[in-house]
Amino acid sequence: MAWGKAVRIDLTDAERHELETRSRRRKIGRADAMRAQIVLGTADGLSNIAIAERVGVTRLTVALWRRRFAEARLEGLSDEPRSGAPRQIDDDRIAEIVTTTLESLPQDATHWSTRSMARATGVSTSTVHRIWRAFSLQPHRSETFKLSSDPLFVEKVRDIVGLYLDPPDRALVLCVDEKTQIQALDRTQPVLPMRPGQAERHTHDYERHGTTSLFAALDVKAGTLIGRCMPRHRAGEFRKFLDAVEAAVPVDLDIHVVLDNASSHKTKLIKDWFAKRPRWHRHFTPTSASWINQVERFFALLMQQQIRRGVHLSTDDLEAAITAYIKSRNADPKPFRWTKSADDILKAVERFCRRTLDTHAHTSIDTSETGH
Repeated sequence: MAWGKAVRIDLTDAERHELETRSRRRKIGRADAMRAQIVLGTADGLSNIAIAERVGVTRLTVALWRRRFAEARLEGLSDEPRSGAPRQIDDDRIAEIVTTTLESLPQDATHWSTRSMARATGVSTSTVHRIWRAFSLQPHRSETFKLSSDPLFVEKVRDIVGLYLDPPDRALVLCVDEKTQIQALDRTQPVLPMRPGQAERHTHDYERHGTTSLFAALDVKAGTLIGRCMPRHRAGEFRKFLDAVEAAVPVDLDIHVVLDNASSHKTKLIKDWFAKRPRWHRHFTPTSASWINQVERFFALLMQQQIRRGVHLSTDDLEAAITAYIKSRNADPKPFRWTKSADDILKAVERFCRRTLDTHAHTSIDTSETGH
């Protein structure tokens, strides 16, 4: 086969910048990055053979995209339209299905399904599925939320996030809370272990063997934990746990404790305990905002990795498993890093509130116009 003379490529500064961006960008198609690398190689004076070896394609592929770029520049690197059946649903019909999904509900259900939407709009269920997937619509899913109504929400967020991002010198920041009513559960039948092609199986029903409560203090900077299991979670048990924490932390450091607003944290017994220890400083989370207390993340890991799928025949068995889990984490601690600033959190809450208000305002207008 005879090969013609390679087309010379000279790039403008703007074209080179765009091609280099495409070749490095992570969120771009592999083919687009490959074409950008080919054109950059040709502009650098490399032969088709050298470019093919560098990029991992054939010489024919290099010659094709060299020629396409020479003829149409950056636009020539796009895929040409492919033949196929013409679209049967126009943009107006797609917009109608999307609007119906977002702004209405079926008469006999709380949310749309692909079948009910197909019946309502006169298209196939596969068409509804493709449209929902293209617009990231999932009517079958629902999530929960709760905004804090604490009048000091802003001040408390800034205070606690400030401790995480810029802790005081010669001080220890501890996130403290208790996870109550952890159940010691045994399955009514033996667990079937995982095997190739089959997940682990266990019965949906279980036998209860009592409960325990875990008190935990997380050193977010070091990632270490102090934990104690107790049968109840009253103020008396909380004071005993504070005594254990005090005995375990250095005596020459101030202690900043992040707590939630549980009643057991604010009794006279606990207030007196803190009043006698001036190096201890309490920082209460906003009401309904337990997510800002990082020990909650540890509790989630504990449930996920040890409790939820565990089999425990007694509370002693359960407490031994929890103690072993904490000991294992302390042997190889991982710091809990807080990344969002207080301003980022407050801006996100503001955006959420504005979207919620706009949604309610829009819904109210639609309701008033229809007379309902």
